[in-house]
Amino acid sequence: MIQDLLQKYNVPVPRYTSYPPANYFTEAFANKEYESAIEASNTARPEHISFYVHIPFCRHLCHYCGCNSFPMMKRGVIERYFSALHREIELVKTRLAPGRKISQIHYGGGSPTSMPVYYLRELNEHLLAGFETIDQPEIAVECHPGYLDEESWQSLTEAGFNRFSLGVQDFNEKVLKTVNRRPSLLPAEMIFQILRSKGARINMDFIYGLPFQTAESFAETITRAAVLCPDRLVTFSYAHVPWVNKQQLILEKAGLPPSEEKSRMYESAKKLLSTAGYKTIGLDHFVRQDDELYTALKNGRLHRNFQGYCTRRTTGQVYAFGVTGISQLNTAYTQNSKDINQYMERIENDTFAVSKGYELSRDEQITREVIETLMCNYSLDWQEMAARFSLSAEEIKSATAYNDNRLNEFAADGLIEYDDNHIRMTSGGALFVRNVAASLDKLMLHSNKSFSKPV
Repeated sequence: MIQDLLQKYNVPVPRYTSYPPANYFTEAFANKEYESAIEASNTARPEHISFYVHIPFCRHLCHYCGCNSFPMMKRGVIERYFSALHREIELVKTRLAPGRKISQIHYGGGSPTSMPVYYLRELNEHLLAGFETIDQPEIAVECHPGYLDEESWQSLTEAGFNRFSLGVQDFNEKVLKTVNRRPSLLPAEMIFQILRSKGARINMDFIYGLPFQTAESFAETITRAAVLCPDRLVTFSYAHVPWVNKQQLILEKAGLPPSEEKSRMYESAKKLLSTAGYKTIGLDHFVRQDDELYTALKNGRLHRNFQGYCTRRTTGQVYAFGVTGISQLNTAYTQNSKDINQYMERIENDTFAVSKGYELSRDEQITREVIETLMCNYSLDWQEMAARFSLSAEEIKSATAYNDNRLNEFAADGLIEYDDNHIRMTSGGALFVRNVAASLDKLMLHSNKSFSKPV
């Protein structure tokens, strides 16, 4: 049965980490539009502030990576880049209403921890200055453990971070060598001891679908990870998009596992983590039972922004800093220039460095909420959704591409259960939630965009 479903539904669809996806952004949206969107964000919901800082530099570029990364540059360029980050932070902060609170700060890349820690500490101090935070804000950094010694981990815990995402990807060194990923410098057990002694929360990130991975080998990696008891564990499905990153063609030559084997990797990992007491969040996150993400899921209140899964308590409108950084405001998305020199020059002239963006229509704002709710909670209540917008359920449905015939087909294939007021993903259909979400997306009715496959 699963093979039949894979054959039918393993077709390219958006990942829906945002709606609309970033490949709908347009160059018609520029600095002036971003300034207006920031002003509008001060009276919109969510009212909290979420800061994202993009550190694009890597000591080595992994072949699988689809992120916006650059090889390490000379020290003068690094210092100029961080100076631009501070200037951009000031440009945004002066436009934010002073009564708002910071709920999240997240550093991504690239490899943020490829930088001297004092650079990150100074950025944290600047971001936090002049604004209060919510109780227990999340200040997170993505870490490449291949380059961090004991002193580096200690310094990171003293720089203001309280959540660390360890980019392990796989414990199998043959897999890591093939994808040009350096294994951890320290044993994972030692890293956990250092971070736990400081009260830090720990995520571990893994990728499945890489060359030389099998369901059995990936199960060995996940079993080892579960023994460490991270707070959260993520199993990302490798997205093969060589038109974005030509280096991925190297992995084609090495040999990518077929969809059926990828599905087995995911299912075996999910079973192992369930046995270890973890609860499934969305498609790829697993959390301990006492995690607030699981509480939010049980209450149908799980949320997501560009920082990842979050609760309504911690979510905020996202203001991004750095080259390629994407801001996610109530009415708009913006993305900074992908050219690092252009980014720095524009910021140094005290202007924003927006290269493209997207202003959402009212229907698109509604569709965003609908798709995000389904993707996060695996269920939709049309009446509850209507109450959020002070509209009728029929008006909410008409803003989307709601189609009874399409939903009947999903139901007949066992992917969903639905009636006039609800859509619920079945346990067997959860893997294809992206397909169901795409059926509610008007933009997909006539799309010529390229997307990855669900599995």
